[in-house]
Amino acid sequence: MPAPPLVTLHLWGVSGRGIGRAIAHMATDRPRLRRIPGLRFAKLLGTGSGRTFTVRDADPRRWGLLAVWDDDVAADAGDRGRPVAGWRAFADEEWSARLRPLTSRGLWSRREPFGRPRPARWAGPVAAVTRARLVPRRAARFWAAVPPVSADLHRSPGLRMALGIGEAPLGLQGTFSVWESAAALNSFAYDRAPHAAVVERTAREGWYAEELFARLAVLSTVGTLGGADPLA
Repeated sequence: MPAPPLVTLHLWGVSGRGIGRAIAHMATDRPRLRRIPGLRFAKLLGTGSGRTFTVRDADPRRWGLLAVWDDDVAADAGDRGRPVAGWRAFADEEWSARLRPLTSRGLWSRREPFGRPRPARWAGPVAAVTRARLVPRRAARFWAAVPPVSADLHRSPGLRMALGIGEAPLGLQGTFSVWESAAALNSFAYDRAPHAAVVERTAREGWYAEELFARLAVLSTVGTLGGADPLA
């Protein structure tokens, strides 16, 4: 059975003067990433608050790279590679995490980026990644349903950080969140009424053309986000 992949997430904060350079990297880094040995999957991401998943959520001063590697050796080489070094050259802040998939279902760009891991117990912090491609004619219903769930998310016990992630301003969006334990994440996912209601509507009304839900063990983190370490 193949070894489980290693997942990394880098988040960079840039100044107002660095926004144009960040946008340029979003275009030029894609072919560079494809040439890195041991890289299975990668997405350059914009970020936002995730409170409405519309353009007004976007944070032009924070950008990210999610990558899936064959192993730690490949991830170490990627961390020293040109795309990451290019962001570090002008970023004011960086936070990165190393993650291991625990469960994953669904597709991202018609691929299973985290493979099909066997469900496993993990005693430490847990990250959740969601990603969806909206059915255009149903997008308005999705956007109307998001604010109550987002407000409840940010009040949930055990949440350490949460932000919206997306490959485009509209239609392709998701979330990345970190929880102090799997139990805290389970409580939000299954016990909180706003989230449960949206999950039911999603299935019934068919909002998504493609969707992915994954849980990952947080192996380590480095740096700060908004001036602080979310897991400190």
